[in-house]
This record gives sequence, C-alpha cells and structure tokens, in this order.
Amino acid sequence: MSGVPLRVVSYNVHGLRDDRAALSGLVRDLAPDVLVVQEAPRRFRWRQKCAALAAETGLVVAAGGLPSLGNLLLVSLRVATRRTWCMRYPLTPGRHLRGAAFAECAVRGAAFTVSGSHLATDAAERPAQAQYWKAELDKLDGPVIVAADLNEGPGGGAWRTVEDGLVGSTADVPTFPASVPSRRIDALFVSPDVTIEHYEIISTDRARVASDHLPIVADLLLPSS
Repeated sequence: MSGVPLRVVSYNVHGLRDDRAALSGLVRDLAPDVLVVQEAPRRFRWRQKCAALAAETGLVVAAGGLPSLGNLLLVSLRVATRRTWCMRYPLTPGRHLRGAAFAECAVRGAAFTVSGSHLATDAAERPAQAQYWKAELDKLDGPVIVAADLNEGPGGGAWRTVEDGLVGSTADVPTFPASVPSRRIDALFVSPDVTIEHYEIISTDRARVASDHLPIVADLLLPSS
C-alpha cells in the first residue's frame, strides 16, 4: 500500500509522577514521529518542563502545555510544524479546566493535522467537552489524527461523539490502570484518508512503571500529496 509512513504515540504521562527514566526510555525506543501527551506540565515553569520532556524523549515541542491545559504535542525533526493553536473548554465550577492542542504538520510533503485532548473524569461534564472539541475537529481539512484520554470506553457518549466520522482500532485492549489494566479509556482515531497499518497498546514491565496509563502506538500511512 502506498503512502507516507508516520508513527504516532498517544500517552497519558500521569503528570510525570512515576518512573521518569522508564518513561523517557520507552518513548525513545518507540521512536514516534508525533507524541500526543496528556497530563503534561501545565503550571509553574511549564515551558522549561515541557522542553525537558521533549529533550529526554529525543523530540521537540510543537504545541500545548499551559495554553491547552496539559495537552502537549511533541514531534521528531522529521516533522515540519506549520501552524499551532489551542482551545479551552468552558469551566465547570469546582472542576479542572481542560482543553485541546492542535498542530498542522507535514512529513515528506504529506500534510496532516494532529490534535490531542484529555476529557473530564466527571461523566456529566464529558459530553459537552467532547462536543466542543468535535466542533473544532470538524473544521479541519485533509488528513487528521486525533488522540486522547477520554476517561470512558467505546460505549460512552463522549467517545462516540469524538469518533464520529473517524476511524479507530477495533481491538478492545485496556489501557488503564497500567499496573493491572481493566479499562480502555485512551483512544486514537484518524480520518478515513489515513490508513492504520498497525495499532498496539504497549504493556511491558517498563510501561507499567512509567505511568498509570499504557501508551498507544499507531503506524499510519498518510496520503501522498
């Protein structure tokens, strides 16, 4: 099958509170072109902390951090970043402020847009956040890659909202908690013009101590420009 290969990893890094060496070593070994991070640094000295994570994983910062409330997009030097932006969802009093990060990129002349988010743990709050994010995603043209910690499984309304019109993996493999995975709450979707060649949840011993979530790895084929 023809196309431009792109490896994407989506990973909730648990605020970098677990085994940092295991985390950075695992990401380096996975060698993603794009790393979509949830629970990245978003408070004091967030720029330096995001840059340090990028350096440890052999990547560079494309978008996110505080402006997207802890969603972070890192890319390899193989990927050119053309435009970035962030959005924030309306605040529910007493809850965390959340949002999403976006980056328009290109690799070997093939353009794509990637977006990452982390939806609320509160089931009453998630549907509206999913709708806000989906409205922005629906404005995008060309190949799209969407990755998130949705905090619910494929049967949930927020999951169905985000997935609508996109393609995901049918493999029902749990991603959380990493120590004894029992729930599939992390997801990666692509627009129909992108091919998912390989999709895997990394469940090695190193992954189980690096974060409280297991990472998703997807090898994609982008349509050639």
